Amino acid sequence: MGDKLRVGLIEDDDQLRADFTSVIDEAGDMTVVAAFESAEDALGALRGARPDVLLVDINLPGMSGIELVRRLRADGVTNQMVMLTTFDDANSVFESLKAGANGYVLKRAALAELRDAIRDVAAGGAPMTGAIARKVVQYFGHLAPAPEVKTLTDREREVLVALSQGQQYKEVADSLGISINTVRKYIRAIYDKLHVTTRLEAVNKLGRA
Repeated sequence: MGDKLRVGLIEDDDQLRADFTSVIDEAGDMTVVAAFESAEDALGALRGARPDVLLVDINLPGMSGIELVRRLRADGVTNQMVMLTTFDDANSVFESLKAGANGYVLKRAALAELRDAIRDVAAGGAPMTGAIARKVVQYFGHLAPAPEVKTLTDREREVLVALSQGQQYKEVADSLGISINTVRKYIRAIYDKLHVTTRLEAVNKLGRA
């Protein structure tokens, strides 16, 4: 498998699970190393599969995708996690992010968008819409900035503020006159300095800075 991204998939719909697996395996730079139809099945077998990115259906039978993410984070699992959802349901997505998800993608999105979301989150990104990002900011808006925020350079702070306003990578790149790859490099540096792994945590540290 070489340097291919290792992807885990948890989706209860048999046809969708097969379709997502095909789309991912055909991308060339990623491969599905494990696929499960329930959270319960995934809990026992995920560690052995060692995925880099985990795609989790929010509405699973039995244990929900949100609860699965919460359990995995509590167990110290550090994989990148992207939620799969049928509807752009702000509350469910937000609860997923609070549980520890790194982003989300709509099931009806173009197949290329699914692959881009996997690449994005593997590179330290956080695929989500501006509406969800704004909800994140409102949730953490009353908090004072964490001391680590002072360690950011002016440009890193600009990038973080832009993300907290709900801007996507391309919007940040355009507004600052830099490339998307440069934006990703700044975000990796920001995550490192703030000791976080998700956009939600980074915005949490920013508070009202």
